[in-house]
Amino acid sequence: MNEPLVLGIETSCDETGIGIVRGTRLLANEVASSMNEHVRFGGVIPEIAARAHVEAFTPTLRKALDTAGVELRDVDAIAVTAGPGLAGALMVGISAAKGLALAAGKPLYGVNHLVAHVAVALVEDDAAGSPLAPNTAALLVSGGHTEILRIGSLTHDVELIGSTIDDAAGEAYDKTARLLGLGYPGGPAIDAAARHGDPHAFRFPRGLTMPKFEGTAQSPGKHRHNWSFSGLKTAVARAAEQFEAQGLAVPVADLAASFQEAVVDVLTAKAVRACREHGLTSLLLGGGVAANSRLRELLAQRCADAGIELTVPPIPLCTDNGAMVAALGAQLVSAGAQASSLEIAADSSLPVEQILR
Repeated sequence: MNEPLVLGIETSCDETGIGIVRGTRLLANEVASSMNEHVRFGGVIPEIAARAHVEAFTPTLRKALDTAGVELRDVDAIAVTAGPGLAGALMVGISAAKGLALAAGKPLYGVNHLVAHVAVALVEDDAAGSPLAPNTAALLVSGGHTEILRIGSLTHDVELIGSTIDDAAGEAYDKTARLLGLGYPGGPAIDAAARHGDPHAFRFPRGLTMPKFEGTAQSPGKHRHNWSFSGLKTAVARAAEQFEAQGLAVPVADLAASFQEAVVDVLTAKAVRACREHGLTSLLLGGGVAANSRLRELLAQRCADAGIELTVPPIPLCTDNGAMVAALGAQLVSAGAQASSLEIAADSSLPVEQILR
């Protein structure tokens, strides 16, 4: 089946996403976010997110079907995020997908959320999308994930090259924004404040960037392609405390700009190095932090200098959405992959190498 019509369901965190694709042509991408319900808590509350998915699912599904001009009986398959993500939120989407698949007699594909972020780069609004370039890597940066992947095939060959060992980059943004009094979500707030600050005002640490030494020999260490942001967040807190202890105004803009520069510096440097060392000549940027202006700017500059082709999908397709799930589902259907069982369960820590559950 070269151009399967696939409905995709995404409920891994706080966005209820329903997308519909025909092969690589995007027909609908509807998203309902519960972000405003989490603002007073300064972060996503899993129980609130799960309840919001239950309330938003049916109207979002109806809107997507109307936008695409199709009915449920027209689709060839239903794809749903099976993991990773918040367990309760995932269960809502999977339960809904099972019900729809059973009622309509359609095959069900439980897919990997991270790989779906890559698959969405194939789709276009008004034309057939382009195939995945050979030697492709993906840098996925969000509130829950920070990974660099090697993509040999979207259907059967994905390798994790590096990841965060503590806070994800987006999580570090949220925590730092909270301590600077900038509110939630932290990414847009820090990005905005940083525009008025000096990114070189403070020299904050770049975690896991120093080489290791074994005797007198220099070694890249086991974390060569991994990230760590918890120390950076602590460094910002200590800097702010020093101003407060002296009764001085905290230079929020300078702290935000310096923090952001530290994050994007290490993200981009390690991503480009991983591409070079693994012979990868194309890089996709995905995840909610892909909206960050400084990250996009510096990554584009460093990829150009290294001869790496950079792809950044439109912002609505970078953040969590149903179109990316449908896109991966369409690739699996086209490849003749066996459908998932209707008994699949949510897996909040689904490894990226497991594309189909």
